[in-house]
Amino acid sequence: MDLRELLAATAASVAGYRERAAEGPVFPETSPESVRDALGALPDGPTPAAEVVDVLTKAAEPGLVATTGPRYFGFVIGGALDSATAADLLTTGWDQNGFNAISSPAAAAVEDTAAAWLKDLLGLPATASAGFVTGGQAANTVCLAAARQHVLARAGWDVERDGLAGAPRIRVLAGADRHATIDRALRLLGLGTGAVVPVRTDAQGRTDIGELTRLLSEVDGPRIVCLQAGDVNTGAFDDFPAAIGAAHAHGAWVHVDGAVGLWAAASPGLRHLVAGAEAADSWSTDGHKWLNVPYDSGYAFCAHPDAHAAATALTAAYLIGQDGFRAPSAFALESSRRARGFATWAALRELGRSGLADLVDRCCALARRFATRLEDGGVTIGNDVVLNQVLAAFGDDERTRRVLAAVQRSGVCWMGGTTWHGREYMRISVSSWRTTETDIDRSADAVLAAFRAC
Repeated sequence: MDLRELLAATAASVAGYRERAAEGPVFPETSPESVRDALGALPDGPTPAAEVVDVLTKAAEPGLVATTGPRYFGFVIGGALDSATAADLLTTGWDQNGFNAISSPAAAAVEDTAAAWLKDLLGLPATASAGFVTGGQAANTVCLAAARQHVLARAGWDVERDGLAGAPRIRVLAGADRHATIDRALRLLGLGTGAVVPVRTDAQGRTDIGELTRLLSEVDGPRIVCLQAGDVNTGAFDDFPAAIGAAHAHGAWVHVDGAVGLWAAASPGLRHLVAGAEAADSWSTDGHKWLNVPYDSGYAFCAHPDAHAAATALTAAYLIGQDGFRAPSAFALESSRRARGFATWAALRELGRSGLADLVDRCCALARRFATRLEDGGVTIGNDVVLNQVLAAFGDDERTRRVLAAVQRSGVCWMGGTTWHGREYMRISVSSWRTTETDIDRSADAVLAAFRAC
C-alpha cells in the first residue's frame, strides 16, 4: 500500500469512528491494560506502515472515549468540528514547524489571521498580542509570566536577567474558587502557591469585590489579580468592571482566566456576562473546549505585547525571522511547535460570526434544558445555570456518587463528578456542536432512571 492509499484508508477509518461515536457507548468497557496488551511487544525488525496503522486501530479503538460524540458532558470538552478535524489532518500531513515566517510562511500567516479573528470575536483589543499554546494551563502560564515580567519591571527589577532571587515579592490575589491551573502556573513560574492571597467568593464562585478591594489596599509590593470568566463548576462570571477598576487603581495587573466563559463574548445574547473584561491586562481561553477544535489548542492574549514577548520570546544567531511579520513562537512556550493555527482558522471559517454565536447559545440552552429536566424529576441543581455548566445532587453525597457511577456504566452519556463548597455533585458540561435536544432528553432520562434505581 502506497502513501496515498494509506492516508485514504486512514481517513476513512477516522470518518467511520466519528460516525459510530454518535450512537455507540460513550465510555469504553475496555481497560487500559487490555489496550496495552493488544499493542504487543516491540518488534525486532521493521513493520509495513499499513500493518502498523491496522494494529494501532484495532488495539486503540476499543479504548476510545466518544468525546467527539453528542452525549459526552465531562471536563468541558467539545467534539471537533468536521473542518477543524480535516484541517488537523492537513496539519499533520504538511508537517510544518510553526516557529516563525521562515520555518513556515503559511503557518505564520494563518496563525496571524486566526489571532485577529479571535480577538474580534472575543471583544479583546486589536493591539493585544496572541500566543497559540497547548491549552488553558499553558495559556495561564504564559499570561502570568507576562504579568510577572511587567509588575517586577515597574518595581525596578529585571526578572529575565536577574531571576527571582532577591526580587520584590509578588502577591497574587485570586478567588477561593480559582481554577487549579492558576496555582500550577505560579509553581512553574517560581512564585509558588504561597504567593496567593485568597479572596472570598459567593455561593456561585464570584469574587467578593469588597474583600478584593480591601486586600488590595493591605497588600504591599507588586500585585497580580486573577479573575474568572466562567467558573469551571458553576459557569459564574466575576464583576469585571468593579474588580478591574479596583485592581488598576492599586497598580495591579489583571488576568482573566476565561478557558470556557470568554467565548460568551461571541454571543450577542450572552456578551453582557463578560462586559468590562476587555479592560484587563491578559486573557486565556481554550479552543478545544467551546470552539470545538482538536486538542493542543489554547490561546494567551496580552494587552502588553512587550511584556508578553519579554517573558516568552527567544533569540539565537541561527534563528532568523522575517522582519515585520509576527513570529508565533515569540508568544508561546515552545520553539519546535505544531502549526496550531490551521485548525483554529478552519473552525472559525466554518462557523463564521453567527455560527459561533449559535454554538454558544445552543449549548447554554441545552444545559438549561438538562437542568430543568433533572429538577422536574426531583434532582437538586446546585448552581445558577448561566452558561453551559450544571451541578446536580441526588440527596446525600453517597447517593450522588452511586447515581453518577450508574450513569457512567450505562454508556448512554458520560459526565464527571466534583465537590463544590463541601458537597458532591454530578458535573454536566454541554460543549459539543453535535449535541441536540434529543441527546439531552435521552441523557436526562438515563440520569433520572439511575436516580430512581439508587
